[in-house]
Amino acid sequence: MLFVAAGSPATVFALAPLATAARNAGHQVVMAANDDMVPYITSSGLPGIATTGLPIRHFITTDRAGRPETIPTDPVEQALFTGRWFSRMAASSLPDMLEFCRAWRPDLIVGGTMSYVAPLLALHLGVPHVRQSWDAIEADGIHPGADAELRPELAGFGLERLPEPDLFVDICPPSLRPAGAAEAQPMRYVPANAQRRLEPWMLARGERRRVLVTSGSRVAKESYDKNFDFLRGLAKDVASWDVELIVAAPDEVAGVLREGLPGARVGWVPLDLVAPTCDLLVHHAGGVSTLTGLNAGVPQLLVPKGAVLEKPALRVADYGAAITLLPGADSAGAIADACQELLSEDGYGDRARELSREIAAMPAPASVVATLAQLA
Repeated sequence: MLFVAAGSPATVFALAPLATAARNAGHQVVMAANDDMVPYITSSGLPGIATTGLPIRHFITTDRAGRPETIPTDPVEQALFTGRWFSRMAASSLPDMLEFCRAWRPDLIVGGTMSYVAPLLALHLGVPHVRQSWDAIEADGIHPGADAELRPELAGFGLERLPEPDLFVDICPPSLRPAGAAEAQPMRYVPANAQRRLEPWMLARGERRRVLVTSGSRVAKESYDKNFDFLRGLAKDVASWDVELIVAAPDEVAGVLREGLPGARVGWVPLDLVAPTCDLLVHHAGGVSTLTGLNAGVPQLLVPKGAVLEKPALRVADYGAAITLLPGADSAGAIADACQELLSEDGYGDRARELSREIAAMPAPASVVATLAQLA
């Protein structure tokens, strides 16, 4: 079984539980992703191979002809743009992945939500393709952008759009699935993040309320990365409150973030273990971060950084397990007021724990492996 992630650690973490379950069941498993993501694959205990040597930012900022790209501000156009750059990454990956697959010959290919090289490989090899969702983000508005970008690759098969997967495995809790969502094999979300040496504070909260702030696993101190500025501003706002502050971020940026945050714990933390000890998570509404918080039964303040993150963040808020602040409504004062409400009103925690129990009742990855084997 070949599992295909993409260009961020979150895409690797989302696929790792099912890939690990398949490997533990005795199947041969390889996971593929952008070259700079291979260390995340191998640190998860899985064999890894590079899809492309180029990082994710190359495909976001550059078209196939090498011309610079600008992310649209219109939500509909932004979703289509997301499909296009994920597809540019797929087109870049296809030659090397075809060479690998013709030597290794997978019986089944499992791709993440926007791992578009997976269905392309399945077409070339004549094997089943399984799509596993990375999170609860709706991709219906993204896929058409992929179909348009991949017209040259699809033309040889007489297709105008990518074929539907032979099986869709969805880790979104049933209560948060959008109306009209495609039929799917449900699977329990299992947090699978990079680990580090544990310290006692990670496993038990102190006397003060614990608030964890993050902007995901792909934050970099680069001019193009607005997530860094968002995270630094958010952390400084929360640092003035009477709480225990944890800023979860890659260690490469921890030193800069730590400046001006005396007493805060800053750096990479194993979110699967730390989240259950928190009273509140505050973050960019990334899909894996959100599901990790829901799995832990912790209320969340969601401040979406990207149009495609808004609808799923609003669904969590509509359920009552979070407050979502959309662009324009996410001032420092609004964030402070929302956090105060989340920390003082028990209803948010009650609803978050309801979703946690719902996630726990979904089929475990090990039980889904048999379905994959039958399909292969």
